[in-house]
Amino acid sequence: MLKKYLKKLDKSLLLFLKIILYVLLLGTFFLIMSYKNRPLMIVSRTMGSTLLTFIIVGMLFLKIYGTYDIGRRKSKPIIYSLFLAIVFTDIVTYLELMIMNTIIPNIHAFRFTSLEWLLITMLVQLLIIILFVYGGNAFYFYLHEPESCCVIIASKVGLKRVLRGVMKYKKQYKINYVVNYKSKKVFEALKKVNTVFICDIPVLERTEIINYCYEYRKNVYFTPEISDIVEANSENYLLDDISVFNYNVKTLTLEQRLVKRSMDLLLAVLFGVISFPVWVISAFMIKSHDHGKVLFKQKRATLNGRVFEVYKFRTMKENVENRSVTKEDDRITPPGKILRKTRLDELPQLLNILKGDMSFVGPRPEMLENVNAYTEELPEFKYRLRVKAGLTGYAQIAGKYNTSPKDKLMMDLLYIEKYSIWKDIQLLFQTAIVLLKSDSTEAFELETESELEGLLIFGDDEE
Repeated sequence: MLKKYLKKLDKSLLLFLKIILYVLLLGTFFLIMSYKNRPLMIVSRTMGSTLLTFIIVGMLFLKIYGTYDIGRRKSKPIIYSLFLAIVFTDIVTYLELMIMNTIIPNIHAFRFTSLEWLLITMLVQLLIIILFVYGGNAFYFYLHEPESCCVIIASKVGLKRVLRGVMKYKKQYKINYVVNYKSKKVFEALKKVNTVFICDIPVLERTEIINYCYEYRKNVYFTPEISDIVEANSENYLLDDISVFNYNVKTLTLEQRLVKRSMDLLLAVLFGVISFPVWVISAFMIKSHDHGKVLFKQKRATLNGRVFEVYKFRTMKENVENRSVTKEDDRITPPGKILRKTRLDELPQLLNILKGDMSFVGPRPEMLENVNAYTEELPEFKYRLRVKAGLTGYAQIAGKYNTSPKDKLMMDLLYIEKYSIWKDIQLLFQTAIVLLKSDSTEAFELETESELEGLLIFGDDEE
């Protein structure tokens, strides 16, 4: 009875939890930092400006990293997002507080103080975030059982693509039916579920299924095609009394190219100087292990298909077969495992950025062998070469090393079509999440049928 009553109020309760969390994070900063900064706890200009800074900067970084969206994401990604957001918020607010302290009588020089209290503040905030995220998700899943799902596919390859994602969210989704889109049982299965996943089926049949789901209020998830990317980036336009969607071909303006290149040069120099000790340590690890070359060079493709040599710290044995990494790959050296896990092997690509071969943000530069193979299987793959390759990007952050070529392509095209300087800045900050994700460097695994066991597929034997 209580569960049923709480379920009616779940949106209000979740909003209440979100407000309490944000207030506690703000209160923690003020309470702990006020131990050495008394003006924070009395009505003053310092208190007002610091409060305003924390709120505005906090909202900005929550926009970049993500909010307290329990029930939608797993606990660890939410914790990573919130913690990174609060760390950057604390740092910016702390700097503002140090500036405000210069106006206090007898203190005229800017200086860093109370750094130990800032660290304690972040640790306490992390504990609060962990408590609220795990507790919030537990509460959400106490109220909500997994959605009953139907997966509509064209092949088992498509099914595996869906399973890679859905099977990791067993508290959110329960797959009850898997149906080939040609089967006569499609709409029979749709009647029995409340959520539908559609993967790689022809547009005509997909439209029919989506129309049915819209009519009968079924939740729909579908993998995008090129036409969906175009539609998502179109504007409504009126031709007399006819409503149409208008898509205009997008290219970077001269101003955007200048700003992007200037940002690349500035950041490449800045990160190069900051990371110099890492270069020295990495070079020493590689050289001391097998006395081989420190840097590895490989031909990759960038803007308009131009071929260039990408630089990386060598993570494999010398003179081995050149192919994509697989799980438990014996070509990777012990230092290489550390460098690949932390993504530090890509640090020398700062040199490629300085040379103009790459940008900080853009599609991942693929090996030429992969580009040829993927383009042969998926001709649209060449569209990602409409911009410079990037050290980081939407596909590198949201995807994994073994994300399918089509999924990478769709993420890259979403970036290309929605390009803006703000989006680049947002992706640069989000790159920090990659260092925390344990699966971002997940390698390719051999195909297996074990993941399909227990799932009855309707329609594979139907004409």
